[in-house]
Amino acid sequence: MERASRKDAAGRSPAWAAALLLLGVCVGCGRRESDPLASATAEPAAVQPAANQVARAPAETPPEPFDPPPLATLDRDATWIDRPVRDGMALLREEQARQTAPASVAEALALENDSAAANATILAALGRLPEPGEADLAARVDRHVAGDLGSTNPIMISTSAEFDILGLTGFGLFSFDRRLEPFATSDTVVSWQTSADGLLDKVVLRDDLVWSDGKPITAHDIAFTYRVIMDPRVPVPAVRSGTDQLRWVHAYDDRTVVFFHKQPLATNVWNVNFPVLPKHVYEKTWQDDPTLKDSPEHVKLELAPVCGGPYKIVERQRGQQIVLRRRDDWSTVRGRQVRDAPFFREVRFRIIEDPNTTLLALKSGEIGEMVLLPEQWTTQTKGGDFYERNTKVTAPEWVSFHFGWNIDTPFFADRRVRRAMTYAFDHDAMLEKLCYGLYEPATGPFHETSWMAPKKKPVASKQDLDKAEALLDEAGWTDHDNDGVRDKEINGRLVPFEFTMLVNQQPLRVAICTLLKENLDQIGVRMNVRPTEATVLQQLTQDKKFQAYHGGWGAGTDPDTSDNIWATGAGRNYVGYSNPDVDRLFEEGRREFDRAKRAEKYARIQEILQDDQPYTWLYWRNSFYGFSKSLRGYVFSPRGPYHYSPGFGSLWMPRQE
Repeated sequence: MERASRKDAAGRSPAWAAALLLLGVCVGCGRRESDPLASATAEPAAVQPAANQVARAPAETPPEPFDPPPLATLDRDATWIDRPVRDGMALLREEQARQTAPASVAEALALENDSAAANATILAALGRLPEPGEADLAARVDRHVAGDLGSTNPIMISTSAEFDILGLTGFGLFSFDRRLEPFATSDTVVSWQTSADGLLDKVVLRDDLVWSDGKPITAHDIAFTYRVIMDPRVPVPAVRSGTDQLRWVHAYDDRTVVFFHKQPLATNVWNVNFPVLPKHVYEKTWQDDPTLKDSPEHVKLELAPVCGGPYKIVERQRGQQIVLRRRDDWSTVRGRQVRDAPFFREVRFRIIEDPNTTLLALKSGEIGEMVLLPEQWTTQTKGGDFYERNTKVTAPEWVSFHFGWNIDTPFFADRRVRRAMTYAFDHDAMLEKLCYGLYEPATGPFHETSWMAPKKKPVASKQDLDKAEALLDEAGWTDHDNDGVRDKEINGRLVPFEFTMLVNQQPLRVAICTLLKENLDQIGVRMNVRPTEATVLQQLTQDKKFQAYHGGWGAGTDPDTSDNIWATGAGRNYVGYSNPDVDRLFEEGRREFDRAKRAEKYARIQEILQDDQPYTWLYWRNSFYGFSKSLRGYVFSPRGPYHYSPGFGSLWMPRQE
């Protein structure tokens, strides 16, 4: 490719000058001694998805039949170790009791968040839990989600919207604190024990648990759900990840369930934590319709699911809103209060995809909270029209964004090409112009402040068009017919390097992709930007019907959860990546109980991924939220303000005098 062609193209306006509109996140939950892209010459062959390498067997076949021994035999032979059963809200209260608010509520509400000190003051003063009688338990909160649900079935959970909503309606045994340390929740569990050999977990449920249709929640629901999740016909790659490491789940009676592990693994504590279905609802329907969504019975359940959590869905208008109502029979059973009631009677989720419309809704009081885009935080939330009703806060969050390259296409099978894409992109323009300097560059799947990240901070990627062109030349993508577009002979035909990038239609993401398009124009590669709805993007990536896509992943509670994204044949390995060293390191990581040694495994995985570049990592999106001044109790973890131990959340609204 002639250097002059790039210089000519460089005179055009960059994408950030044409469109300073922003934002979003794709799907998920999950997930170097020097610059890993430093060498632009003598590239080894591409990391190909090995045709003879079998996908992870548990995802392809149901578990082998297993005849569990009697409970008396287990209790006789096993040495049981008691594990923590805790009240997440009580833990948060204890933590906050040790802290002193630096300002009163009135003083914090009067502040504009224009400094780190102001941000800390607002969080400390307004993030506290209510005193007895202080919360308005009849209140409704209007929350925002940027996309509709793919499903209301808890085991189909995959997107951030589904985690937000189904986290309030779903039943579970386990939770974790703000430091992502696990425990069994006292709302649902009496005791949790692990065998000394690490092969068994025994949980005894409370006897005051009921589904929203009045039927009791039992251990049989948990064992039934395991069998459904592990049926390969059921499309639940997110929930199956980790669950597929279990050997079996057996209910010995209505309250006692035992999880049998295949091996003693450090990750077993997370593998027992999956959503639960009501057996009495699905046992007669799921075999005939393992999609869990196509049959008339399942279509009806989508609109009015039977829920086991503190809320139930009472209204769903597709593409518009979802309304949850507090279940009185969650907190009061047989006329006796057995659990604390959630702070809101109703939670209404407004579905608004356009971020500008969302901000207008926040300013007018139609919604009470939203994620703020960099431009909104920096320029659109400074004046009285914002602070009259609202305030804003920020905190670290482990959500990363990337370009994903489909390795099963002729364009991105070669690692040199994927590395060229990373070198071609103007990372600095994205961070400084489009993201207003608010986000940190991402260099892999593990946040640099996490325990599993490389000890030595990796060097962030920088644009280097010379290296990008050299890599493309080495990979055989040159301009053979002198039409200004690189091409390559594939199967006897000259194929131009022209591909399509799928992206959520939110403006920031489109602007980032447009910037890449302009960068690639300068080196003779054509990229088409195809904005699409979030649910469509999710389906196309799951079906692997794409060449490249722009999206993001939220962090899981353990680094092993990203095995679901990177292991050969894994359920959310949308780009078709395969590297036996990565597969081996994940396997070693889950067998290692020493955290420091585990960290070395995952740090090495990140180094390999950076070398292979199945993704071009872009940035870590910190939490930037706008909240109504009528709300209190927003408390952040690395997963944001809504995904930590108190299952129904700490957000509340004070009573009006």
